[in-house]
Formats: sequence, structure tokens, C-alpha cells
Amino acid sequence: MEELTTTMVLSNISSSPGHLSHASLDSNGLVPALVLSLCLLVGIPGNIAVIILRPNWGHLSGLSQSLMLNLTVSDLLCLLTLPLWIYVLLYGWTFGLVACKFLVFLVYCSVYGSQLTVTGLSVQRYLLVVHQHRRLHQVRIRMLLVLLWLLAMLLSIPALVVRQLTTDQQLTRCQPRYSSEVQNVAVLLTETLVGFVSLSLVIFSYIQLHKKVNQTAFFNNPQTTRLVTSIIVTFFVLWVPYHITNLLGVAAISLKNKELLKFCTASWNIVGSLTFVNSCLNPLLYAFTSHNICNICQKTQPLRPNVEIPQTQDISAASEP
Repeated sequence: MEELTTTMVLSNISSSPGHLSHASLDSNGLVPALVLSLCLLVGIPGNIAVIILRPNWGHLSGLSQSLMLNLTVSDLLCLLTLPLWIYVLLYGWTFGLVACKFLVFLVYCSVYGSQLTVTGLSVQRYLLVVHQHRRLHQVRIRMLLVLLWLLAMLLSIPALVVRQLTTDQQLTRCQPRYSSEVQNVAVLLTETLVGFVSLSLVIFSYIQLHKKVNQTAFFNNPQTTRLVTSIIVTFFVLWVPYHITNLLGVAAISLKNKELLKFCTASWNIVGSLTFVNSCLNPLLYAFTSHNICNICQKTQPLRPNVEIPQTQDISAASEP
């Protein structure tokens, strides 16, 4: 969720040149800045709209509503830092070491929080629809969210530790500085492992959910297929390039391949900026399509004469995309 994300953030977002005229000639800095600017313009209004309107959330269970709100808040928190990162991509870091560490830690926490929440939503829907698990008590929901954020903060500690200020050609940068190659590899592998575990759980949960809906239907439902596919494909496309780049970085460090490491360093900014697009699309994939997928799953419930179908709210909650 990401991813986080596996991981999940711009691993070297602040390593771009710090002068505007130089960055304008460097696609490695300009392209991520343009992508982040688009995320800023689209993502922040979209997430704020979800928080204010909470579209079609009335039919959702307490756990679903809490996870949806948590996802939106974590995405919004991540996107609110984008003006600073865009500035850093073009001008370099000018805010000191404490701000460097704090803001990187904040971004990692929000991205991990978003990725873990997406994973939690997927698993919850799988359990409710496929195994008919009951809803959690409100106290347990709060405990679940607290544990989720504690895990996100724990996973973000390596980013906090390795971030340092460096100077290159009179430009100050906030970027990772590893004490050894082992530490570098360990950080990259941790991010990637978390990312691929989250991705695997999301894919498994929605495939099983899709099978369950189709098994209970009297007809194939192409809308369900499109919604489920969009969630999996979006998560895959926006996060897998980042994690593959991390794995290539591990290979480059282990094999001491300077050319491959140079390629990874040039790619991290671009593939890292793509992960922020996920925070823009989450409101569309999870909030504004909840009602549609809920109606689909209600229609696909097998009809039984003179028998009431209890706990409609729980079934609906599990059926959102």
C-alpha cells in the first residue's frame, strides 16, 4: 500500500540538482517535478472531497468507514508534502537536517500507512464476502488502526536514520547516506519485501472476491471484473517499477556494477514519483466506486423465496472495490 510501500516513497527524491536553470536541462529532475505537480493539483482536491462528502459511506460497516477515512487521510498527508519536494527537486535542500529527517519520516509513514490500509481493505473484503466474518467492535477497530500506524512508523525508521545532508558542487541535498553496503542492501530489501507482500495480499484478496461474486451470480458481471482489475492493475503498475528498481540496486551493489547502479540512481526519482499517483487514484478506486460495487454484489446474491438475507450492511461493506 504501498507500497510501502514495500516502500514507498521517493528514495532519492531530494538528490536532484538544486538550481532551477540546471534542473530545467535535466530530465531526471524535471520529469518527476512535473509528475508531482500533477499529483498535487489532482490528488489534494480529490482526497479533501472524499473526506468532506464521504460518498455513499452510509451503507458501509464501521471498519470499512474507518479504513476508508484512514486511507484518505494518509494519502492527503503524503500529498501535502509535495510542494516542498517539488521545490527540492528544482532548488536543492535549504531547510536543515532536522527538517530533512522529519519530513522524510513523515512521507514514509504516510505512504506505508496508505499501503497497509489498502492491504487491510482488501483482506477485510475477502474475509467478509468469502468467509462471512462479522464486523469488529469499535474499540477493536481503533486498536487495529493504532497498530497499523505503529507498524508504519516502525517501517519508516530506516529512512529516518540514513537521511543526511550532503554537499555536491555547492548544492545541499537531503538524501540517504549509508554506513555500509550491507545497510544499503538491507534498507532496499526491506522496502521491496513489504511492497511485494502487500501486492500479493491485494491480488489474492480481490481474485478470491471476484470468484465468489461470480459463483453466486446468475450471469457474468463485466463491471465487477473492470473494477477489480482496475484496482490490481493500478497498484501493480504504479508500485512494481519502484520495487524492481530497488532489486536492481541491490544487484548493482552486490555485484559492484557501477553502470547498473548509475541507471538505478537516475531511475529512482522517476519511478518514485509514480508512486504518488496512487494517492491521487485511491479516492476514485475506493471511495467513489463503493456504491457501484455494492449494488453489483447485492444483485448477485442468490435469491431465496421467503428467506430474509441478514446483515446486508456487512455484505455491502465487504463488496466495495
